[in-house]
Parts: sequence; C-alpha cells; structure tokens
Amino acid sequence: MTQNSQAGAASSGPASDAGSTYAPNVPVPDARRQFRTGDAFALWFSLGIGLLVAQAGALLVPGLSLPHALAAIGIGSVIGVVLLSLAGVIGTDTGLAAMASLRPTLGIRGASVPAVINMVQLVGWGSFEIIVMRDSADALAKQAFGLSMPLVWTLIFGFLATLLAVSGPLSFVRRFLRTWGIWLLLAGAAWLTWSLLAQHDIGALMKRPGTGEMPFGSAIDLVVAMPLSWLPLIADYTRFGRRAGETFRGTLFGYGIANLWFYALGAIYGLAAGGGDALLTTALAKAGGGFALLLVLIDEIDNAFADIHSAAVSTGTFWTRGSVPWLSAAFGALCTLIGLVVPMARYENFLLFIGSVFAPLFGVVLADHFIVRRRRIDARALADLSGAYGYSGGWHVTAFVAWGFGFGAYQALNQWLPNLGATLPSLVIGALCYLVLAGRRRAAYA
Repeated sequence: MTQNSQAGAASSGPASDAGSTYAPNVPVPDARRQFRTGDAFALWFSLGIGLLVAQAGALLVPGLSLPHALAAIGIGSVIGVVLLSLAGVIGTDTGLAAMASLRPTLGIRGASVPAVINMVQLVGWGSFEIIVMRDSADALAKQAFGLSMPLVWTLIFGFLATLLAVSGPLSFVRRFLRTWGIWLLLAGAAWLTWSLLAQHDIGALMKRPGTGEMPFGSAIDLVVAMPLSWLPLIADYTRFGRRAGETFRGTLFGYGIANLWFYALGAIYGLAAGGGDALLTTALAKAGGGFALLLVLIDEIDNAFADIHSAAVSTGTFWTRGSVPWLSAAFGALCTLIGLVVPMARYENFLLFIGSVFAPLFGVVLADHFIVRRRRIDARALADLSGAYGYSGGWHVTAFVAWGFGFGAYQALNQWLPNLGATLPSLVIGALCYLVLAGRRRAAYA
C-alpha cells in the first residue's frame, strides 16, 4: 500500500458526495474512489482531442516538412504522455489533489508557489478554450447560415463549461463521457479524418519541403507542451482512481492516442490550408463538414471544464475557506469575461513557457515520489508544520534549488541549443539535482 495512514484517509471523508468536491488537501478515501481503467481512458482521450490540439499541430508547418512534423509529434507524444501518466499515478497513490500532492516534495507552504502559478495558467487555458470554441462556432455559423454572433457563442460556451466544472469530475465522466459523450467524439474525429484522406493528396503534402523556421527540437517541445500542460492538474482527477496501474494504463493509451491523432490532423489540415493555424478552423469546417466540427466543438467544452475546475481546486489548496463549487463558478465567469475581451492569438510562447516552469518541477516531484519516498506518504503530516513535510518553516529549500537549476537549464537550452530541445533535458536535470541534494533524505527511506 502506498499510503502510510489509511485510517487518516478513510476518516477524513468527502466534503460532498454529490459533487465529488472532496477537500483538495485531504486524501480521497478508498471507498469513494470510483475511476477504473475505462474511466481514465475516456477522460484523457476526451481531453486529448480538441481544436486547441489541432491548432498546436498546425503551428509545426510549414516550418517543418510534414514527415518531420509527424516525427516530432511521435517523439513528443511519447515523452509527454509517459510523464503525464506517471504524474497521474501520484494522484492515485496519495488521494490528493495535484497541488496538494506537492506538499511532501516542496513543503506545506512551498506547495503554494506552483499552486498560484497553476491557477494563473489554468485561467489562461480556460479562456483560450472558450475563445477557440467561439471562433470555431462562429465560422461554422457563417458557413451554414451567414450569421456572426461571437458574443453569444462566448456566453454559451462559458456557461456550459462552468456548469460542468461546478458539477465535478465524477459526475462529468460517469454521466456524460462513459455513456454517450465519447461515442459522439469518436464519430466527429473519424469523420474529420475520413474527409482529410478523401479530399487531400497526402502524398503531395508529404513531399512539400519545410521552410526551416521551426527547429526540430523546438517542435518536440511544442508537442510535449500539450500533455505537459495537464501535469499540474491530472491528480485532481486520478485521485479518484482505484489502482495506480489502471490510472497509468488508462491515461497512457487515452491521452496518447488522442494526442497523436489530433496533432497529426492539425498539421496536415494546417499545411493543406496554407500553413499555420490562421485558416485551420475554416479548413476543418469545409473539409470535415459542419457535423464533425460541431461534435469536436462540443468535446472542447470538457477541456474548458477541466481548466476551470482545476483552477478552483488549486486555489482551494492554499485558500481553504473557499469551496470548490463556488470557486469553479467564479473562475468560469472570469474565463468567460476574458474570452469576451481578448482576441485569439498565437500561443506558441505560452505553451513553451508552461514547459519551462512545470517540466523541471515535475522532474523533481517524480524523482521524490518514485525514487526518494518510494510512493509512500504520511497523510497525517500533510498539514503539520512540525511533521515530516514541515522542513524549514514549511519550505523544502532543496527541492526549490533543484527546480531552479532545471528552470535555468530549460531557458539556456531553449536559447542556445534550440535544435536539442529543452523539455526532457530540463526535467532530467531537475530530477538529478534533487537526487544529489536529497541524498541523505533518500537514505532515510531506504
């Protein structure tokens, strides 16, 4: 068993059975964990498919040729999805929300630093999702009916995403995804793919040379950035998993298949549309038909749901007076407001910045959880500053130093050796630095 204090976890109980709004800093008891392999697969397959993923795939071309873009998608997906699946195991091992599960590594107070960063980036992601859905629905309405009403679409998608976020992950996965949502999504994705193969000469697209504007290493980083963007929130959902192996397999295959599929779809459609992401939505609407695009558009709501819900959960780890449902409603309103006033723009730098922050951090976290602590946690010490995770006034300086080394390595590699790629090296450097600096602590767990 990976938890030292099952009694403490079981006695804590859920904050709300109906809304699955368990306190972020309290382990979900075993009796309340309902997610199996199929649930994990459905959730992460659904979250891995979306227009935002296709938009990111379109950024790879024509800077890279299509064969090189597909190679970068394959390599980046393997790296990113394996890391994502391992981070998901932490949630099942501990029963804690993502940012709360960082307390054993960063310290009780130190975990608030990434929690604040995560809250900010999730608001950004949630807003981007609403903007993507708005622009896509508006393009679809223009094509079908000659109508343009971006304000209405923004309000509709903002409201739906917020409603799902307030309901919680158990309700969303069990009542929507596993019953009929995932089948609608598969139908839309399959239709878009069939239209792509039927209407475009893939052989001719494969022969087009790249312009050389996108270094191969940077392309891998851009692909890794998408699954990596879920690292700081995956445990918010895998904490409801019954077994670590089921969580790992469901996440690995669910998100892995989806990431490969829609990154490649975006790259091919983007190249056929003339390169880049500007014309991608219009190309998808024309080539795939309104029905397929509409189904994918509906699925995009679950990405916004996850961003909004996890922004609330992350906030709840350091502001314990706020309830997750009310925080979800507040963040949903904020993301909708941003969607009303901020135009859609290229977000390549945004994705790469996320990688520079969270890749080295989770190198440290994964090393601490799997190697130093060997997947063990003392649930009774999670809020005790005088306990095992109190460190120096609630801050684990060693972990922050290792994180800093990894972050610095990312920035240096990204600037001076862009062809090498920075994500995996910075993660490894962060992990190795932590293992060296935490040598005594590792020996204590032996």
